[in-house]
Amino acid sequence: MKIVFSILTLFLISSIFSFSQELTSEELKLYNLIMEYRKSYGLPEIPISKSLTFVAQIHVRDLMINRPDTADCNLHSWSNKGNWRPCCYTSNHAKSDCMWEKPRELTKYNDSGFEIAAYSGNYISAQSALDLWKNSHGHNDVILNKNKWKKEWKAIGIGIYGNYAVVWFGYASDK
Repeated sequence: MKIVFSILTLFLISSIFSFSQELTSEELKLYNLIMEYRKSYGLPEIPISKSLTFVAQIHVRDLMINRPDTADCNLHSWSNKGNWRPCCYTSNHAKSDCMWEKPRELTKYNDSGFEIAAYSGNYISAQSALDLWKNSHGHNDVILNKNKWKKEWKAIGIGIYGNYAVVWFGYASDK
């Protein structure tokens, strides 16, 4: 059993790190939907970031396969089954640095990243993810640079896998 688990872990890690950071068709659809939504509010497009997309794609797979979002840990949590610092992100935001630091931890992106995440009991689509975020005051504020998120986003990364969708935003351009 231990050998099977080790092989599965190795497969997961190798598949995670072989990404080209290209968007799948559903991820591209989500990007386009977000940009259309922002445009309807007079906001500029956000350039796609390979670094933030890498983080997003790793995170949705970690969420789907390892399920660190159980009990008190929410969708911003990371398991202990990868080459990253694990954390249980709770609703009081006590470990927000664990999320914010992931782009620096996993890539050469030299700034914090900010994530919005969505889960569906079934497969999640680009449209259903955006609809969930549009109906959540806090998530909608992130997408539309409102309230405490007024500073303009310079980078965005998208990940959709199975039941999960995440979008990472950054204030720094991705070099």
